Amino acid sequence: MRKKLTLDSILVSDYIQGNEASLGVLIKKHQQRLFSFIYSKVQDKDVTEDIFQDTFIKVIRTLKKGKYNEEGKFLPWVMRIAHNLVIDYFRKNNRMPNFKNTDEFDIFSVLGDGSLNAEKKIIQEQIYNDVRELINELPEEQKEVLVMRMYKDMSFKEISENTGVSINTALGRMRYALINMRKLIEKHKIILVNQ
Repeated sequence: MRKKLTLDSILVSDYIQGNEASLGVLIKKHQQRLFSFIYSKVQDKDVTEDIFQDTFIKVIRTLKKGKYNEEGKFLPWVMRIAHNLVIDYFRKNNRMPNFKNTDEFDIFSVLGDGSLNAEKKIIQEQIYNDVRELINELPEEQKEVLVMRMYKDMSFKEISENTGVSINTALGRMRYALINMRKLIEKHKIILVNQ
């Protein structure tokens, strides 16, 4: 049985088969997310433009060589390329990136969890790297669920078993934790990427 095709995988396939316009559609579709992601790291519009273009040059080269096999995970793959180019940029310029532990990003960028969309992944990564101390301002129950989910990579089923509450309660606490994190982020004027 064939796997369910996503719009991205159809566009990638069309481009590989010679339909140049498909790449334009893909770039346009993901431009805002990718641009915001790169900018959140380098905080410079010109550098962001350069890395954005370099990302798609790499994407084109890989597709043309027939080496793309990310099984419908186009955006996480493109973001991983961008992330690596951002690291290269910091290395070349001897600047420390504003994400300290790249292992955490790598783990989240290759997550095969389709239920986490790109914005949630980016927000999750921002929380890991930029607002750790804000977590301590959350109510204890919300903090507990947030830490288990984001830092210990526990499923809601595991969180439910560990905290003695239903999965729905655990999900609710996570939702409120994220809502409160957003309020704290606004209160402390921490800039996250656009959503």
